[in-house]
Amino acid sequence: MNTQKLRIAIAQINAKVGDICANTAKIKEFVKQAEKQGSDMVCFPELAICGYPPEDLLLKNKFIKANISALKSIAKSSGDIVAIVGFVDKKGSNLYNAAALIHNKKIKAVYHKAFLPNYGVFDEKRYFSAGKESLVFKIANVNFGVNICEDIWRKDGPLSFQAKAGAGLIININASPYYMAKGKVRENLLKKQAKLNKVFIVYNNLVGGQDELVFDGQSIIIDNKGKVMLRAQSFVEELRLMDLDVPYAKNKKQHLVIKKNITNSKPDLKNPEKKILNSTEEVYQALTLGLRDYVKKNNFKKVIVGLSGGIDSSLAAALAVDALGADNVRGVFMPSKYSSKLSRDDAYKLAKNLNIYIETIPINDIFDVYLSELKKSFKKRAADITEENLQARIRGNILMSLSNKFGYLVLTTGNKSEVSCGYCTLYGDMAGGFSIIKDVPKILVYKLARFRNKISKAVVIPESVINKEPTAELKPNQKDSDSLPRYELLDAILKKYVEEDKSLSEITSLGFNARVVSRVISLVDKSEYKRRQSAPGIKITPRAFGRDRRMPITNGFKG
Repeated sequence: MNTQKLRIAIAQINAKVGDICANTAKIKEFVKQAEKQGSDMVCFPELAICGYPPEDLLLKNKFIKANISALKSIAKSSGDIVAIVGFVDKKGSNLYNAAALIHNKKIKAVYHKAFLPNYGVFDEKRYFSAGKESLVFKIANVNFGVNICEDIWRKDGPLSFQAKAGAGLIININASPYYMAKGKVRENLLKKQAKLNKVFIVYNNLVGGQDELVFDGQSIIIDNKGKVMLRAQSFVEELRLMDLDVPYAKNKKQHLVIKKNITNSKPDLKNPEKKILNSTEEVYQALTLGLRDYVKKNNFKKVIVGLSGGIDSSLAAALAVDALGADNVRGVFMPSKYSSKLSRDDAYKLAKNLNIYIETIPINDIFDVYLSELKKSFKKRAADITEENLQARIRGNILMSLSNKFGYLVLTTGNKSEVSCGYCTLYGDMAGGFSIIKDVPKILVYKLARFRNKISKAVVIPESVINKEPTAELKPNQKDSDSLPRYELLDAILKKYVEEDKSLSEITSLGFNARVVSRVISLVDKSEYKRRQSAPGIKITPRAFGRDRRMPITNGFKG
């Protein structure tokens, strides 16, 4: 069988939503780099010009015009290389999630995304119209198709029509957000589609953090037998090139023939194999990238963390140092009369290990003033959770005051298990700008802490922090287990109820105690109003609060 050698470049870029000028400059630079290395084609992620997801920016006409103007600018600067660039197209009153095919200073063709996802974090039908055509192009002796993200997930989608029309190569551009093990899910799908349709697939995915979402890259090239030929790095912006021997095009009609000179005289390629991350390492890198991009893309320089000596704040601080550098992380220990010496020692030991600045601001005197002023209003009622929450709110006020004074971003440190059950204080430990481990279940918190120590030359998160029983230290001898089931049990129930939408009866049928499950469900449902007011946090599970799981606050449905 005759084959045509093509050098394909994947530009796995980190685009910032709304920063059309910077994104455009980056695209132009990557096009130049790809052409310099002898690439015949280079592809960019979905909506690369405007960033993904642009959400209601798409309702601004000025935004749409700026993105189209940027596309024309990219075209004018292009050379003999074929570039496939994601952008927002407008025809009449309709907007389209689109891919432009650019060659020799001209926009040669535009493909409109056919299948618009409208589940989980996706809301594309709110903004876009669906494309109707499955386009096939020809370059040299190869027919190829271009489609976008969701299009390739459908068995009866554009890929199958393009393959039937003679395409031997499919370029699929994406903005597919990360959750644990999603890379493997994508890879299995692509292998299946490549074998079924007998096509080479070039899958380019966006990389970088955008609010709650992290895009992991993990772009991939698969041959027409379903074999992986190239894997791009996870969570890193890069340009990867691959020489493909694609079978000659069948004699079928194409929408466009690109007259490009293909030469075999190209610079040698080096494609070192990239490490495949295990699940814990993958999550750690996702959290680090998500935090780094949130801080930098929102023009912060430093973050501040309330260090309690506990596992959650310790992990948050370690992630912050890895994302931003020790000089950009500040810790504050805010002891009350219930804080133990061990907590102080652990907080300071962690700060020393991370080489970050830490200070102590006691809250006892402030707490006493509050109690004195409230004594008359409380009418001699016994102390209860009110006094516990008051301590957390004092700490929240201190952190926010330091944030206001010095311009730090406050990182909140609640994990998914606590946030699910409302085991957190509104305007207290929930106060802050970014909730770094909001979607991380407690048991995974421990795994990530141990992983962080494993990759260090010395212990960073003290073993005493990892081994101690969790406590909020808001009253004498307090333990998390006083208010919640043990975390191994709690996380298992939460996974079924929050992530899989199982009912009380379905969960108890799996062997869980009905009374415990009922209590957990009640805690989750009653805490929706808290979560609605919480800081954004990085999605790392298939179903995160807010973006994925959207429940009414006022809700009479049980179980």
